[in-house]
Amino acid sequence: MLDAALETPEPPGGALPEPAQEMLIDAYSRAVAEVADRVGPAVVRVQSVASGRRGGFGSGVVISGDGLVLTNSHVVAGARRARIGLSDGADREAELLGDDPATDLALLRTELPRGATVAALGDSKRLKRGHLVVGIGNPLGFESTVTAGIVSALGRSLRSQSGHLIDDVIQTDAALNPGNSGGALVAASGLVVGINTAMIAGAQGLAFAVSSNTARFVIGEFIAHGRVRRAHLGIAAQTVPLSRRVALATHAGPNAVRIGEVLAGGAAEQAGLRVGDIVLALDGAAVGGADDLLRLLDASRVGRALEVSLLREGRLLSRTVTPQERVQPARNG
Repeated sequence: MLDAALETPEPPGGALPEPAQEMLIDAYSRAVAEVADRVGPAVVRVQSVASGRRGGFGSGVVISGDGLVLTNSHVVAGARRARIGLSDGADREAELLGDDPATDLALLRTELPRGATVAALGDSKRLKRGHLVVGIGNPLGFESTVTAGIVSALGRSLRSQSGHLIDDVIQTDAALNPGNSGGALVAASGLVVGINTAMIAGAQGLAFAVSSNTARFVIGEFIAHGRVRRAHLGIAAQTVPLSRRVALATHAGPNAVRIGEVLAGGAAEQAGLRVGDIVLALDGAAVGGADDLLRLLDASRVGRALEVSLLREGRLLSRTVTPQERVQPARNG
C-alpha cells in the first residue's frame, strides 16, 4: 500500500488530488503504527544501581527470549546491576554481562515473563538515506514514546561520552530526548537497525544511533569473552558511496570508508594514512563500510602488519599498517 501510494502520478497542476494525499498519509501512519505495536513492548526502562544508590536512567531493548537486554554503556554507568521496567509495568532485577564504552553499548540479562515480546536485530547495511525509521524509548520518564523520521546519513563517526570515537553510527532526524538512550531505532520492516545513543542539544534534527551490525559484533564478544578486545587503526571512519566508474576501476564494491580524522600517535598516522584517504580493502578483504572495518579489526589483528588498499586523489595506493589494541576507556568515579 505504501509503494502504491508513493507511485501515484502527480497531476498537471503539481499537487496530488486529495484522495491520493489521504492514501499517502494513511500509508505512512500505518507503517509507523505497525512498527510501534510490534516492537514497542520489547523496549524497556533501564535504571542502573550502583552501591545502593540510583544510577543512570534510560531505555533498553529485549533481544532474546532468555532475557538479553541491549542498552547504552552510559546508561549502565559502570554499575553491575540494574532495574528493568517491562512494558506490562513489572520491575525486574538485571545483571550486567558486558559493557563497552568505546561503542556505548552494554548487555544485561533479566528474567522475562512467559510470552514477552522480543525484538529482532536487522542488517543495518541495507539502510539507505531517506529510509523511514522509528525511534522507541522512554524520554524524560514517559514510557513507550514513539518518534519517526528518516535516515539522514550512514557510517558516521561520533565521539562518545567516554571520549572515544564510535564508528558506523546512523544519523537520523527522529527526535530523541534524555531517557531515549538505549532505545530502539527500527526500520519499516520492524527490525531494529540501531540503538539510540545521542542527540545534540540545540541542534534540531540531529540524532544518532549505534548500528545493529556493530551491536551484533559487540554482543558476540560479550557472550564469548565478557568484554570486547579489538584492534584499532586510530581513525574516524565514514562510509561513503563510490561512483560506478571508480568501483569498476578498483574492483571495489559500491561503498568504501573515508578517513575523516587521523588520531595522533595511532597506527594510521604511523603508516602515513591521511584525512580524505578512501580505504577500499584491508589485507585483501573488501571494506564496504565502517561496520566491515570494525568486524575485520578483531583481536587477532592486534600487532599484525596489514596491507591497506586505498584511493588518494585518484591514485590507487597500498600502505602497511600495524593495528594497536584499542584500550578500554576508564570510568570516572
